[in-house]
Amino acid sequence: MKNHSEDENRIVAERKEKLKKIKESCGEPYPNTYKPSARAKTIIDEYDFMDRADLEKKRVRLSLAGRVILKRNQGKTTFYVLKDSTGKIQLYLNRDVLGEEKYSFQKLIDLGDLVFCSGSLFKTMRGELTINCDEIEMLAKALQPFPEKFRGLQDPDLRYRNRHIDLSVNDETKRIFFQRSSIINRVREFMNNDGFLEVETPMLHPIPGGANAKPFITKHNALDQEMYLRVAPELYLKRLLVGGFEKVYELNRSFRNEGISARHNPEFTMLEFYAAHQNYEWCMNFTEDLLNDVLAYVVGRKELVWDGHKIDMGVPFERLSFEEAIHKYIPSLSKSSLETKDEIITILKRYGLTENINTESISKEVLTVHLFEGLVEEKIIQPTFVMNHPIDISPLARKSEKNPSSAERFELYIGGKEIANGFSELNDPQEQSTRMLAQARQKDSGDDEAMYFDEDYIKALEFGMPPAAGCGIGIDRLTMFITNSHSIREVVLFPALKRK
Repeated sequence: MKNHSEDENRIVAERKEKLKKIKESCGEPYPNTYKPSARAKTIIDEYDFMDRADLEKKRVRLSLAGRVILKRNQGKTTFYVLKDSTGKIQLYLNRDVLGEEKYSFQKLIDLGDLVFCSGSLFKTMRGELTINCDEIEMLAKALQPFPEKFRGLQDPDLRYRNRHIDLSVNDETKRIFFQRSSIINRVREFMNNDGFLEVETPMLHPIPGGANAKPFITKHNALDQEMYLRVAPELYLKRLLVGGFEKVYELNRSFRNEGISARHNPEFTMLEFYAAHQNYEWCMNFTEDLLNDVLAYVVGRKELVWDGHKIDMGVPFERLSFEEAIHKYIPSLSKSSLETKDEIITILKRYGLTENINTESISKEVLTVHLFEGLVEEKIIQPTFVMNHPIDISPLARKSEKNPSSAERFELYIGGKEIANGFSELNDPQEQSTRMLAQARQKDSGDDEAMYFDEDYIKALEFGMPPAAGCGIGIDRLTMFITNSHSIREVVLFPALKRK
């Protein structure tokens, strides 16, 4: 961390002097020859139930490595608290046991140092499991001081910029990322068990596609051409359906060169899956089953608390059409109020939602989407599939047979956030070409998020893609929900930050 105060500079200088003394007395101050035989949590789980006498009879010897987070010197004895990746345990250092030279060495140990110790396990008079050390060695000297124990590292920006410190001092941060790992592992296990094939598709695309989003642009020197970091893997995954794979998924990164907020990070993790001979109704059922399986595995229950709300994840989730959702969450609107474009514009103006919207050039259906996003989305707390989006904003989705102006599409909302987006896939190459050309015209008119025309993808569809359904689930947002985190930066180890 930069801009040290005078006190911090003094502490760093003192620690460097101690490092110099360690080199002079011990030689290598960063050894890689000591291997711990146990972890703090394992020790506590295995021996904490025993009383002092039984533990003494057992004569348990072990070794441990970790970071010193507390130190109390009492003359001939010193107590440390050591923290490893699993928990904390107390160390006891006695001059008579260690000898004068080794006991003097511990004076060179500071809070934050990584040390190795070995010794016998016992319980203090207060019943605390403690290692009586007969050996202690430095593994890595912490030249920078860690935050004070009680004040800690609280400022969010400092935590995100110094995640290595955040993980060391904040157990809650570590818990979130252990849970994130469990979520990802369980998602993969569920998909594999259902017969899906995990695949990897390109991160660098010659033409960005698969989502309405602004891409990052780079240069491929060997090919001497512009390339784009992918905004979604969709078009490549659907090429695999053409190739004969019936159930595929990818769990990986995508990139969108757009705004940063509590819900958006330009680099994000997403699960996308596609299944031949299925439709969006099947896809909603499958998504319900997947999320319930992940919840059962990670937290062991179907009810969670999000931002003070009790959320019931029991199936089936509520299912509402786009219009039904608007009328449910804005009951003051009459059903006739969405019948004309002028009426929708009047409502948008009433709520101050027309900024940056060219109301004259976009359709009534797209104006309805702006109304939904501005007034409804954040109110959908319980798990809800919102279905049958306007076809104008669903260029890759199949038209509804009941209403050709709508798509066989859904978005899943939980806690006021979109968690998943899926649909019956459009596999008619001629209609797909027409839709992509319309998107390309929008891009030419200045819409940075409109899709490019992808001739190669159209040619792939001309070989015949089976009817299919697919879905994308945001892993970062899912993790936010499960861990009750209110910013995407809390669930991404190294979020995008402006350089200082």
